[in-house]
Amino acid sequence: MSVEAHPFLSDAWIAAARSIREEHDEAPPVAVEIRMNQVITDVPFGEGTVHSYMDTSSGALVLELGELDDPDVTITTDYLTAKAIFVDQDPAVAMQAFMSGKIRVQGDMMKLLALQTVAPSDPGARDVAEKIRAITAA
Repeated sequence: MSVEAHPFLSDAWIAAARSIREEHDEAPPVAVEIRMNQVITDVPFGEGTVHSYMDTSSGALVLELGELDDPDVTITTDYLTAKAIFVDQDPAVAMQAFMSGKIRVQGDMMKLLALQTVAPSDPGARDVAEKIRAITAA
């Protein structure tokens, strides 16, 4: 069965990722509570910048377009770096990008660092991560 791939953070990608998360509603709660706005620059579609957010305060991962009021932290980075971090889940890329200034952080750095230590470990979370990679265009 072929899966249609979409550009990371496009409306179609967000809708497909939401469907994947809804299929896996039995996933264990996210271990780190964070409300994070993300400003992604150099996006290869639309206006060139995407505003999205991640919110785990309910125990589930919510990733949507838009912005949260009063986030714990806001990160700003380029599209390719964001894709490597959030889709490929490559912590080395995150650290290297931060150290080189490709990621700018405003807010609670400790919550952001805590989030980096949490990797999908249960089979359901790994399955979601694989499906997210499969819907993401190269």
